Amino acid sequence: MSAAFIRPLAVIASAIALLGSTLSPAQAAPERGRVTERQPVAVGWGGAVSSVDPEATAAGLAVLRAGGNAVDAAVATAAALGVTEPYSAGVGGGGYFVYYDARTRRVSTIDGRETAPRAMPRDAFIDPATGQPYPFTPQLVTSGVSVGVPGTPATWQRALQRWGKRSLAQNLRPAIDIATRGFVVDSTFRQQTLDNKVRFEAFPATAALYLPGGDAPAVGSVFRNPDLAATYRLMARKGADAIYRGAVAKEIVAAVQDPPTSPSTTLPVPKGYLELADLASYRALDRAPTAVRYRGLDVYSMAPSSSGGTTVGEALNILENVRLGRLGTGKALHYYLDASALAFADRNAYVGDPAFVDVPTRTLLSQAFADSRACRLSPDTRLVTPVDPGDLSAKGCATGREEGRNEQGNSTTHLVTSDRWGNVVSYTLTIEQTGGSGMLVPGRGFLLNNELTDFSAVWSATDPNRIEPGKRPRSSMSPTIVLRDGRPFLAVGSPGGSTIITTVLQTLVNRIDLGMSLPAAVAAPRASLRNTATVTAEPAFIDTYSAALQPYGYPLTPAGPAGTLAAEIGAVAALEFTRDGRVQAVAEPVRRGGGAAGVVHSVRR
Repeated sequence: MSAAFIRPLAVIASAIALLGSTLSPAQAAPERGRVTERQPVAVGWGGAVSSVDPEATAAGLAVLRAGGNAVDAAVATAAALGVTEPYSAGVGGGGYFVYYDARTRRVSTIDGRETAPRAMPRDAFIDPATGQPYPFTPQLVTSGVSVGVPGTPATWQRALQRWGKRSLAQNLRPAIDIATRGFVVDSTFRQQTLDNKVRFEAFPATAALYLPGGDAPAVGSVFRNPDLAATYRLMARKGADAIYRGAVAKEIVAAVQDPPTSPSTTLPVPKGYLELADLASYRALDRAPTAVRYRGLDVYSMAPSSSGGTTVGEALNILENVRLGRLGTGKALHYYLDASALAFADRNAYVGDPAFVDVPTRTLLSQAFADSRACRLSPDTRLVTPVDPGDLSAKGCATGREEGRNEQGNSTTHLVTSDRWGNVVSYTLTIEQTGGSGMLVPGRGFLLNNELTDFSAVWSATDPNRIEPGKRPRSSMSPTIVLRDGRPFLAVGSPGGSTIITTVLQTLVNRIDLGMSLPAAVAAPRASLRNTATVTAEPAFIDTYSAALQPYGYPLTPAGPAGTLAAEIGAVAALEFTRDGRVQAVAEPVRRGGGAAGVVHSVRR
């Protein structure tokens, strides 16, 4: 490894150590058992949890200590995130669940993606007054028309039916407790609320909960959500049907079809097409995972309707041709960026909901196809992006000028869990935009998603991600599990819109190829090239690596102003399993305010 890599890693390691040293016991339990400590790294055995939030991580660990397995802990952690991270996750959204079964040594997945209503027309996103698409934000995302049928409740129920040891009611108890007693507001929660102030003010119910007195909750105050606690209690009694049938379903439909807006809002808030039958007919789908072989490891992820598994997998197959660990900093990053661009070109051209689109998944994940794409790579010159998608016959290297829309945001959340039996979960869930649609279901305490904005706004017969009734919009979520000799080695995932794919890819490359420890791989500065003309990069990446990349001519564009949430790319939660039976849980040390990692039994250092 080059000295250029060693210096940034030393800085990263120091930052992690400093962060850990600033935590005090008083922070861990300020009042009535509330958990605020954000420990980015934990090592031990007996099971582990990593998420963006200390309350959620503590909830998952409590379930593990009570005899639950990794699936139980994942549901408990996710439900708690619905309380403490309501702008990123909750029962009003969806996600993808990846599970490794230690007994069978097999990886399985559940597709809990939101779906379009059956009455949704192809021009749903077109403003009738102008004949043009509604502006994406805040107009289109803040709407009923953006709301898809939620998939999260069905995902929890299906996962527990297949693999859980405890009931949904048991696994919801920690989240009910958090929602009832409240959690301590941090700066990220306050800032995300303020960032959504105009949108939340459009809906009286949302404003009443998240903007009491017209302002976001103060840092250090205690935030309670008794309505969500009541909704969880209803789910504990009735299961997922509590959301998909009955009174709650009727209230969801009413909110979507006739959004309960404030008379003072200037936002158009277009009405949606969701009906009771759409909710009643929703199913979380069992799917085979994607699988590729990389550096002797087996990498499993999410198949379409997600594009995560195919795009990460294709990029890894492209990089299989290059020994990144033997290269200097600039050249290694050069290959990572160009492989990302090539894989994204194919994602945009070929991936959609397989119930509606003939997705060439096997071809996209074949080494032969990757080799045909790798012929575009040059050791000395960057690709001129955007590039054309590849020839599915595995021939040709032509470049083009097609560019798909690449959504990006701090929305979505990811968690990983393991248990004493060796089972592992990697689970990404979302309500799409930070704050989703902005619409709180009145009296129920949860926000509805704006997931349908992941469809292309303008309908085209050749677009695999065109709007169609009952269809699942293309996602970038990439929950991933890596096996070594048939046993877990890594579990990783991230939020971040389409940057999820590059974040997971870069983390894997950092750990597997570039010799970084998992904490350093997670903390390292990030950049994302999604077949666009410029590279989106964190300011720290530009500061650290621009000189090394300068010979290749990459145009680096800051993701956002330094020191803001917009400047951050992703928020990884990850696990690494050692050959001696220990697990290392890793969360972000700084991004999104820092995450929280924990293990059932800690190793004393």
